[in-house]
Amino acid sequence: MIAIITGDMINSRKPTDLNWLEGLKKILGKYGQSPAQWEIYRGDQFQLEVAVPEEALHTAFLIKAYLKTRKLDARMSIGLGEKIYTADKISESNGSAFVRSGDLFETLKKQKLTLAVQTGDIAFDTELNLMLRLGLTFMNHWLAQPAEYVVAALEHPKFSQEEIGQQLGISQAAVSRRRKRAEFDLLLELDLYYRNRLQTITL
Repeated sequence: MIAIITGDMINSRKPTDLNWLEGLKKILGKYGQSPAQWEIYRGDQFQLEVAVPEEALHTAFLIKAYLKTRKLDARMSIGLGEKIYTADKISESNGSAFVRSGDLFETLKKQKLTLAVQTGDIAFDTELNLMLRLGLTFMNHWLAQPAEYVVAALEHPKFSQEEIGQQLGISQAAVSRRRKRAEFDLLLELDLYYRNRLQTITL
């Protein structure tokens, strides 16, 4: 079982930091090689294979937070399931994970939502996506500084606040304030809930 994240940029045509694409490539590159495991196409759309489904939500949070540091955002659908055909390009591979991610992505665009998951377990999907909609009430409004903290904390989960402060060049007190503004503890609880519940369902 794998997870497929399909996404596109929101506000990517606004005049902002033009280096955002390289930063996104750096994050996607942590999960494999392009174009087999990830691909950016049409300038502002992307697809990523996450080999460990439990990591999928963490990955989506990381991508979203990074883009928020650039005053951008993304719409992302996460599909979990099988991969039955492996092509040279991820966009040409196939399986239930790809189908679910693609179908859900089209639904997100119509409903103007920015993040959702589809596993094939209707009860789980309904429950988790309600929680995600609630979580997006603060994630969609991350400012650059809290988002910068989220990126650092997700990339270095074992770092203390002091170590994150050193990395960001700010005081420990400033780190604490950014953590609170980002609602980071709630984000971690949501990710942990997803990981634990995923163990109880049959994909």
